[in-house]
Amino acid sequence: MIAGVSTACLFPKPLEESLYELAVNGISAVEIFVNSHSELKRGFAHGAAALLKRFDMKCLSVHPFTCEMEQQMFFSEYERRIEDMLEYYKLYFRFMNTVGADVFVFHGAKYALKELYCERYSRLYRLGREFGVTVAVENVSRCQSASSAYIREIAKLLGNEFAFVLDTKQAVRSGEDPFRFLDAAGKSTVHVHISDSGELGDCLLIGRGSFHFRQFFERLGKLNPDCGVVLELYRSGFRGISDLVSSYNILTNMTEPYGGESSL
Repeated sequence: MIAGVSTACLFPKPLEESLYELAVNGISAVEIFVNSHSELKRGFAHGAAALLKRFDMKCLSVHPFTCEMEQQMFFSEYERRIEDMLEYYKLYFRFMNTVGADVFVFHGAKYALKELYCERYSRLYRLGREFGVTVAVENVSRCQSASSAYIREIAKLLGNEFAFVLDTKQAVRSGEDPFRFLDAAGKSTVHVHISDSGELGDCLLIGRGSFHFRQFFERLGKLNPDCGVVLELYRSGFRGISDLVSSYNILTNMTEPYGGESSL
């Protein structure tokens, strides 16, 4: 497993500043949350790649700022919308090729017939594969993916054309046990957004809640030992960069025993 931190934790600090702050504080792997169109331009992407190379950081995944548009653009009956959106998402995939990221986070539909969901997601998944990118559905409390039963159903329908991002806080927010999503997606789980949870909230620094991390990593390690596990917290959930670094160090120590690239 590879532990990392999402640049989203430092929002609304500009992306390049967030990357630099994580880098100089010893974070060795990140998820990049692209916040605006200008950040997808070739020059910006090369600048981010140069910073990653300078600090020997790995970019595990990319999260799009257009996720709130996915219902309208991917799942309507207006065909031109999905054609345009597929073309636009090539910008993300080219950005990912530049910064070396493999996993693209997809929120998907808030409501759509299951067959339509699978057909539209498959088109995006196949496009991603053309760029060497894995498009993975994330469980999000306001989307259909909030249900582990739904994830199980579409995983079965999609077969080899399915990948999954488990967000532990979103699972808790949906009233679901995160372990049920691991059971539903199985070896298709390629990425994790992780935080602690308990009486104080569903998005906490590691150690502030009661999440069963050891059991979680034991199960994840059996499914996909190369999975990226990224700390993703809201800015209100920690005081400063030292809190993030402390949680990242704990996360690194917890994931190392379970195999994958981090143990090489």
